[in-house]
Amino acid sequence: NRIGGGAPKPSRFPTAARPRHTFHAVEASQMTELSQLSFVGLFCVYFSYGLLIFLGHANEWIDKILGRPRGRGQKTKKGYAPLTSDFESFYTRRMYARGRDCFSRAISGPPGDWVDVMERTSTDPVWNDQFIYTGNKQTCLNLASYNYLGFAETSGAVHDHVIECIKQYGVGSCSSRADIGNSPLYEVAEKMSAEYVGKEAAMLFGMGFATNSTTIPALAGKNDLIISDSLNHSSLVSGCRSSGAKIKVFQHNDPIDLERVVREAIVTGQPRTHLPWGKILIVVEGIYSMEGDICRLPEIVAIKKKYGCYLYVDEAHSIGALGKTGRGICEHWGIDPKDVDILMGTFTKSFASVGGYVAADKVIIDHLKTRSFGQIYEPAMAPATVQQIVSALGVIMGKDGTDIGRRKVKQLKDNSNYFRHAMISKGFQVFGDPDSPIVPIMLYSPAKLTAFSRECLRRNLAVVVVGFPATPLLLGRARFCISAAHSLEDLEWAVNELDEIGERVSVKYGTPESTIPVDRMKSRLASSGSD
Repeated sequence: NRIGGGAPKPSRFPTAARPRHTFHAVEASQMTELSQLSFVGLFCVYFSYGLLIFLGHANEWIDKILGRPRGRGQKTKKGYAPLTSDFESFYTRRMYARGRDCFSRAISGPPGDWVDVMERTSTDPVWNDQFIYTGNKQTCLNLASYNYLGFAETSGAVHDHVIECIKQYGVGSCSSRADIGNSPLYEVAEKMSAEYVGKEAAMLFGMGFATNSTTIPALAGKNDLIISDSLNHSSLVSGCRSSGAKIKVFQHNDPIDLERVVREAIVTGQPRTHLPWGKILIVVEGIYSMEGDICRLPEIVAIKKKYGCYLYVDEAHSIGALGKTGRGICEHWGIDPKDVDILMGTFTKSFASVGGYVAADKVIIDHLKTRSFGQIYEPAMAPATVQQIVSALGVIMGKDGTDIGRRKVKQLKDNSNYFRHAMISKGFQVFGDPDSPIVPIMLYSPAKLTAFSRECLRRNLAVVVVGFPATPLLLGRARFCISAAHSLEDLEWAVNELDEIGERVSVKYGTPESTIPVDRMKSRLASSGSD
């Protein structure tokens, strides 16, 4: 076993202590705003997209003249408006299609530290209209999956428990829990989830996206205000919009701007009537999945208490990954979980299962069980996936009688920090905070996204590249996800390969030091308890 030990930290748990942070980590999340390309670099990125659009329209025009199928575009019946946006259709056909081979790659087997990527060829190497699988497999180091704690495995005690569960319960529930799809197994998982995060009660959902999109509308509505981080996940955005509440946005991970928005909202009240808001709900994430930065929870909790707001924290990427025992953002900062009203998380990352949870006071959970559409209408999770959750939680919490869980959390932290620092030292522009298992590096240009991805695959590295429209036009990137299953040798080899790829593709922009205002630095240091 390649993993080392650790000990619990937050005030909710024994041996309370607050984490220490370096000045570099204080404003690492601000790098997204402060570090940009030079004017020449910006011009090149804009020129790349402009050239793609020009060539796309030129090809469209030629295909229409020659009567080729690709030039026909969307067929619209007479008297009907187009069902989809013409530009979106054009973007998919003429821009995204050129790099389609870099996305949706199929794997064979579990997404462990190494993964088998299925080889495929395209019938049209330019437009990638259709892929044909050759039957061959390419074993790659997996830097793409959310297998943070390495539970995506086909052997061991957790796997054996899941197999036994399938034999007992079958593979599906075929009903919602509100009807006849419930079983004691779900209640065990809810009780363990609540205990793990330090809340009175919890409830399960069959899909992480639906956890947010169906929970928030049950918490806020007309006459209420939701204040959301500008880079929140689309599931949070969907839930906020579906609620019918008024929505205001604050600058990403910026407590100063959050307080400004809260103060203005309280002073002005509701639109037109200026009556007080029914309630104010602040919505943030523990770790932001595209940036890799960690929520500045101490300052946000202080604002929440000062102005009497409620706080909803999405821990999809932080639960299991932050804190000495993996209990998430509260443990990372030494915050009592009682100071956060609603803790949400998913089981698809650290626990290698599916679905999500919401943990809160029992009265809130009882309310959500009768008001959340996701709880009432969706089929119950497959029993085997619930058993995976229960068994993985048992290992992480030490209920299996071993310290494997704690050692996994420690190994994830060590691996993440090694990889981040190594990539910075090689000259890549790296975003995010220390301890985060998400390590993005900036690529910017659409041509470099595809070139980087193809070169990585050629060198047996499975990576994810992300570009417009999933990110802003100028901020295309590669996003590495680190796992406790990785060995130091794996990561050292990967860094050396990426170093050569970075030179070949010319994406070593360097990680600049951010400029830290003195007052903001003092506030952060005071809240984190650093010297």
